[in-house]
Amino acid sequence: MRTEAWLFSGTALHFAVTGGVYLRYSNDPAGIAALAVSFLMSALIAAFLWRQYHRGGRRPEDRKGGEVVESADRRFSFPARSYAPVITAVGTALTGLGVVQGLWLALIGVGVLAPGIFGFVLGSADEAA
Repeated sequence: MRTEAWLFSGTALHFAVTGGVYLRYSNDPAGIAALAVSFLMSALIAAFLWRQYHRGGRRPEDRKGGEVVESADRRFSFPARSYAPVITAVGTALTGLGVVQGLWLALIGVGVLAPGIFGFVLGSADEAA
């Protein structure tokens, strides 16, 4: 995870510097907001990856002499089949379009989004049991 953490840390730094320069020389609030959100999202992912790296140590992929056989014992498990990501993506898209097009579409989007989120939450609870 160390390589990925450095990658996202560099991306966050890029957006922070670019956002600072843009803030200094521009009066465009949309661009400033977009750069700020990009920085925050990159920094969030970088913080997560650094935390995972410090919790789990170096993976075989991070070492030069690492063997494929060493990565056979993965700590993460993913469900074989889940419709929650698709339902959540459709609900998020409809909610976003509803913000632009009208409240009626946003409400439909929230109605589609809620089961997707519940699927994520209840699906992970079923796996832990």
